[in-house]
Amino acid sequence: MSVLSGLEPQSVFRYFEEICAIPHGSGHTKAISDYLAAFARSRGLRYRQDESNNIVIWKAATAGYENAPAVMLQGHMDMVCEKEPDCAKDMETEGLDLFVEGDTVGARGTTLGGDDGIAVAMGLAILDADDIPHGPLECLFTVDEEVGMVGARALDASDLRSACMINIDSEAEKVLTVSCAGSTRAVCTLPVEREEFSGETLLLTIDGLIGGHSGEEIQKGRANANVLLGRALNALAQRTEVRIVEVRGGSKDNAIPRDAAAVIAVSDAAAARAAVGELDAALKNEYRAADGGAHASIADTRTDAVPMTAESTRRVSSFLFCAPNGVQMMSVEVPGLVQTSLNMGQVRTEGDEVTVRFMVRSSVNTQKDETTEKIVALAAALGARVEIPASYSAWEYRADSPLRDTVIEAFRAVYGEEPRVEALHAGLECGILSGKMPRLDCISYGPDLTNIHTPRERLHIASTQRVWKLTLETLKRLK
Repeated sequence: MSVLSGLEPQSVFRYFEEICAIPHGSGHTKAISDYLAAFARSRGLRYRQDESNNIVIWKAATAGYENAPAVMLQGHMDMVCEKEPDCAKDMETEGLDLFVEGDTVGARGTTLGGDDGIAVAMGLAILDADDIPHGPLECLFTVDEEVGMVGARALDASDLRSACMINIDSEAEKVLTVSCAGSTRAVCTLPVEREEFSGETLLLTIDGLIGGHSGEEIQKGRANANVLLGRALNALAQRTEVRIVEVRGGSKDNAIPRDAAAVIAVSDAAAARAAVGELDAALKNEYRAADGGAHASIADTRTDAVPMTAESTRRVSSFLFCAPNGVQMMSVEVPGLVQTSLNMGQVRTEGDEVTVRFMVRSSVNTQKDETTEKIVALAAALGARVEIPASYSAWEYRADSPLRDTVIEAFRAVYGEEPRVEALHAGLECGILSGKMPRLDCISYGPDLTNIHTPRERLHIASTQRVWKLTLETLKRLK
């Protein structure tokens, strides 16, 4: 029995419920992709399903819109699968148990996948309708957005002709997103040599930090534990001979690290303790407003590992101390937007190598590349090698955007007020797709979704109704 049958718009919630009945977590999208292919075949619509399971479905323009620009409706079909500890559901093989609670839709014990199942549902509802005016449509549904935008990266866009794209992948109604950062992941590997050293072994620790998202919170002035570890090692080297045994810090390259540590050997333990005590006081003063729990400490420890040589210690500590980090430039065009930044997210010692991972972000592609080159140049000077495992384009802000102007006009007609127009210092598929289709004019919006990626996720019904109206009004005006 249908749970969402009484909700409006009926076609959108009908397709959303069908999607929720199909397991479609990231990495497990073949079933949902096949469902979309079957949808297209049953309606005689041209479609392309690629090896990654991305789907493009084409639909001809309605009467009177034959000369309108081609429009892409876009969203991703994968969802983040999380559940309550006592939930027995196997999310790889079972659908979701939906419920309606007031003005919201949820799933019992699990995430809902409104991010981004609602985009797929709206796209299908438009493709299935014969009373919605629109120009030529290219509906693109990608896979594995939640695990690095894998589908968008793999997409062959050579047969796509859209002039503009509506990405329905936002969780805040009344916000129109008009730009996002591109990103580059850089992995620096420093080979090290080791030799015996006579000294006292200590554990140097940086902790107590808030951390946060390296895109959305990089501008808040919070400390980076890996960077502070480099600062501490440099401070110690001014007071005593130091040899690094190992360094480690951070958990993800896209998260500001909250803690870091180094096992070291020193010739003068008293001097080392004094230096760290002074640094701790300095950090408490410097970060009292932005990161008040910042703390540096040193303690006795033991290890059987052989320390690095003086030269290897110098190269590792210099890299951590001198590498660029944090906000590099603010946008002039979009007030308050971080234009370019980078985050030293992870430091690891594995045998005779130290690996440092960065995430570079910028809404200007040339600055993203320049910042990455700074890392490469520093690494080369210190004898390290650099690999770039992933990079994708920024969705650069357009001063002249006919699509943005049209959506704003449609928004005023639907809502009777002005929208919030914002840019993100984080990634959206708009960046990758506009990089593949340089003339593509993009905008992103969506209905209210709260507590996404958790079992408390809720899709707001009235908000979905309004965003549906906004989408139809936009398509009507794109003529």
